[in-house]
Amino acid sequence: MANHSTHGFRLTAIAASLLAIQVPALAQDAEVAELVTPDSFLSVGIGAWSDDRPQQGIYDGMRDKGGYLLLDGRYLKRDNATGTWIGLTGRNLGLDTRELRAEWLRQGDIGAFIEYSRIPRDNPYTFRTGLQGIGSTSLVISGAGAAALPFRDVELGTVRDQIGAGFYKALSRTLNFKVKLSHEEKDGTRNWGLGSSPLFMVEPIDSTIDQLEATLNYVGERLQVSGGYYGSFYDTSNTLVFGLRPGDPAVPTVGAPNPTPLSQPLANQAHQFFVDGGYSVTPTTRAMFKLSRSVATMDEHLPTWDLTGVNAPFVGMPSRLNGRMDTTLAEVGLSLRPLPRLSMLANLRYHDVNDKTPLLGVVGTNATGAILVHNTPQSYETTTGKLDATYRLPAGLSVNGGLEVRKQNRFAPSFVDETFVPYRVRLDEDTWRIGLRRGLSETVNGSLTFLHSERDGSTFTPTEDVFSDLISPIHIADRERDKWRASVDWTPAERLTLQAVVENAKDEYSDERRYGLKNGRASLMSLDATYSVTDNWQVTGWYARDETKARQFNAQWTGGGAPVLQLEREATLEDKGDTVGFEVRGRVSQALRVGANALYAKSVSKYRDDIAFTGGPVALPVVTPLPDITNKLARLGLFAEYALRKTSSVRFDLIHEDWRTDDWTWQFADGSPFVYGAGTAAAGDGTFVLPNQRQKSTFAGVRYIVRFQ
Repeated sequence: MANHSTHGFRLTAIAASLLAIQVPALAQDAEVAELVTPDSFLSVGIGAWSDDRPQQGIYDGMRDKGGYLLLDGRYLKRDNATGTWIGLTGRNLGLDTRELRAEWLRQGDIGAFIEYSRIPRDNPYTFRTGLQGIGSTSLVISGAGAAALPFRDVELGTVRDQIGAGFYKALSRTLNFKVKLSHEEKDGTRNWGLGSSPLFMVEPIDSTIDQLEATLNYVGERLQVSGGYYGSFYDTSNTLVFGLRPGDPAVPTVGAPNPTPLSQPLANQAHQFFVDGGYSVTPTTRAMFKLSRSVATMDEHLPTWDLTGVNAPFVGMPSRLNGRMDTTLAEVGLSLRPLPRLSMLANLRYHDVNDKTPLLGVVGTNATGAILVHNTPQSYETTTGKLDATYRLPAGLSVNGGLEVRKQNRFAPSFVDETFVPYRVRLDEDTWRIGLRRGLSETVNGSLTFLHSERDGSTFTPTEDVFSDLISPIHIADRERDKWRASVDWTPAERLTLQAVVENAKDEYSDERRYGLKNGRASLMSLDATYSVTDNWQVTGWYARDETKARQFNAQWTGGGAPVLQLEREATLEDKGDTVGFEVRGRVSQALRVGANALYAKSVSKYRDDIAFTGGPVALPVVTPLPDITNKLARLGLFAEYALRKTSSVRFDLIHEDWRTDDWTWQFADGSPFVYGAGTAAAGDGTFVLPNQRQKSTFAGVRYIVRFQ
């Protein structure tokens, strides 16, 4: 609950910084006046895509082919006599990704804003299904034979509409108050599963999130303090969804009820009070502190409590979960410069997540009242200490180093017959870092950093069988990590700038337990270059390559009774990505600006499994290596902007993109489409996915832009 809003009163910092500038020269006065009174503009146009682009349309709100309204604008006005700003900004107003914000601000005194935004998230796949009732809480799955329902193509997705408002007031020269409220509505559909059978379902989304943040800030000569309240409130209209299988002749059982109820996230709320700040003890020593306390609860009536028959709840389960999570954060820090060339930073942080949800029996036998499964409230207590130091050497060099010690105590109820994954009650991690940096140079600046960390902890708790006790979970496994990073900014010529970054990381996991992740590697290399051909023409290029590898050891064994090992498999996973691009832009004449950009991106995911059969009761299949998955995107863009007059211009854009993939995750091994319910005892479903593996589309657009003050 430490994530506070980052939206605020944008004009405050801009106006304050501009007013602080003192420029006596007339030319500079004119330049400042232009900044203090920035241009307003209105951009209106139309554009169209030649074909559907469901994959790339995820990001810009233009999924379908056809025309779109291109509408953006900004109106900013400042009253010099009163120092009052009025602003109205709109982005993508003709698209599903639209944003609108209006604000009023009197510098250093009072201000207010209201804003609206829409965020769509469309699923790039098309589902061919006979499922009926999509969008509601009662769905009917297509059955077999006479019970089969007509099939159709369905596109799924969600839309989030958010409206927010804020208020700012300076109570004195050192004290100000800010408050922000936001309301978000999320509606739509998301692909889902039935749970009791491998059948296709759709989750109906109809929820709201309300947030309130109030902050009181004090800014003194030596002391700065912020304190306040943050609250979050979640609610949903759909608490329970039912899936009916009309073609299933079986008598409903506890293991396969018909209809099957599926729970949705229940209403919940969280409240946090916080205070943080800093105090300048001396000109070279500053103390920092932070303290917060939050309480999150979920105490709604459980909708499954009212069900009967095979869906009736366990007799030992109450009608409310009474879930509660208390979080406490306390942090202190000290930065100081004991010597002219030495700077130090010390920090101590305590973070306690206390799950106060009652321990309950949630699954059991109603006839006897015997509990088979409990809920698992988990608590974490983490203490972290950091020490960093930087020493400045001659010739613009500096050496820096640091040490971080992290201790975590973890608490969870332990029922051996219900524990399927090993657990640790204590987890420790120590990290040290050393680096060298060269700065303050007109032509070359760079840095080199090396980091080493070691993680271990207490012995693992036992699980319900001998093979589970051989698993080393990735998030708590013993691990050693080495990581280094080098970066350089180089200006070999007046018109040429180069930037390069190289990173490499290596993880080694303990072999004390047989199954789990064994090692991993990650690397990144990027190069950016900018060249000014002339004062009017500039070329920019970049290349980036990232690579991730992991090797893990897995196993498969029979369930129930005495487990028998069937096979072991060593998986080598690898992801590689390459991105290259360039952009050129310039001015052909005083009235005409042109530009072109190109992008090519390729990612390859590799899956290699080496399987060893151990002689257990399993049919020996024909083992075929999984093929690679390759995704490619090529995009070319051209633009031209012609000034009709000093305050208006017309812009033309032409974009062509080609996205392709050979992703097989929605296919069977023979290349045929994956079908829900195929090869199982469940009643026929027949739903399958239509992934469009080649998406080519061209966009053409024109805008008229007018600027005014």
